[in-house]
Amino acid sequence: MTAPLRIGFIPLVDAAALIVAVDKGFMAAEGLEVELVREVSWSNVRDKLNIGLFDAAHLLAPVAIASSLGLGHVKVPIAAPFNLGINGNAITVSPALHAALMGQIDGDRFDPLATAKALAKVVAVRRKAGADPLTFGMTFPFSTHNYQLRFWMAAAGVDPDEDVRLVVLPPPFMVDSLKSGHVDAFCVGAPWNSIAVDLGIGHILHFSSDILVRAAEKVLAVRQAWADQHPDVVARLVRAAVEAAAFIEHPENRAEAARILAQPDRIGVDAEVIQRTLDGRLKISPDGALRESGRYLLIGREGAGRPDPVQAAWLYAQMVRWGQTPLTPDGVKTAMAVFRPDLYDAALGVPQPAEAPAPFGAFVGPAFDPLNIRGHLEAFEVGRWKA
Repeated sequence: MTAPLRIGFIPLVDAAALIVAVDKGFMAAEGLEVELVREVSWSNVRDKLNIGLFDAAHLLAPVAIASSLGLGHVKVPIAAPFNLGINGNAITVSPALHAALMGQIDGDRFDPLATAKALAKVVAVRRKAGADPLTFGMTFPFSTHNYQLRFWMAAAGVDPDEDVRLVVLPPPFMVDSLKSGHVDAFCVGAPWNSIAVDLGIGHILHFSSDILVRAAEKVLAVRQAWADQHPDVVARLVRAAVEAAAFIEHPENRAEAARILAQPDRIGVDAEVIQRTLDGRLKISPDGALRESGRYLLIGREGAGRPDPVQAAWLYAQMVRWGQTPLTPDGVKTAMAVFRPDLYDAALGVPQPAEAPAPFGAFVGPAFDPLNIRGHLEAFEVGRWKA
């Protein structure tokens, strides 16, 4: 291809591999000229990818699946040959909600089942008092954020469609919405949780890795038809992203990577906040309390870059659980076909790994089996799924 590739992204730390691949020259080393286009909302990114204004995109993994299934918009098959991020989200709550939860908690405050049970008590107290339902912000109906919030709440019997309000907000608008009191909490990717904490208006209640040990978050997405027409370009995109991810994951490169990501036309927040995210060392409350986790955000390490179709099956199962689509054999097949480890392996010239990917490790429920999604759904009492 002679024209520059246009790739859309949202200002989030899990766009790091794409941004660093361009700004450090990994794309150029693969013979690719790339224009990165910063967007504010996931619907913009999805629509511009689907109609061909973008050649590729930093995209919510569930949106890639929904687009391929024709859910919520036109049907455009998507291929995801590279995972841009595993995990990386967090649930942040207002000081008032944090105090209410801590007043009701029985157990470890970092245990999501304990906090979910505390939430159930807070919801009951508010209902008895005639107060409005709590409002939680999330980034998109087809998002890991939405499913993580629902999975967490429902574990203690809180019905996310009846007992609270879930509203869609673009990631950069989350902090202002919490500050203004329009939402009581939100689930979003870095750096916006940390920004709320630094401003003194939020407490990080959970890392998403507390809810699922390993969850596909964002993917490098291309239209399937485009991938078929440009297999060599797809391979070069994957190789550049792999090189960038490896660069970011070296601790000695983190400061430079954070400076690159901090630029105004990239993420546009302080480099120190971004480096905390990359290091998995986050301030979780306005008093300066820190929490560290090696699982907070994986960009490339532990095989994070290689797409795992089982992850796609789990996301599809959540779509079914919450009434976004019926359970069908073709639906499962289509969802799993979005994640393309074959394209990843071909780009790197490596055989398919013999080892099975790391398990999800959800904090409640049975181990997930993509061959038994019905059994997964039947294990949970709260949901919109009908057999």
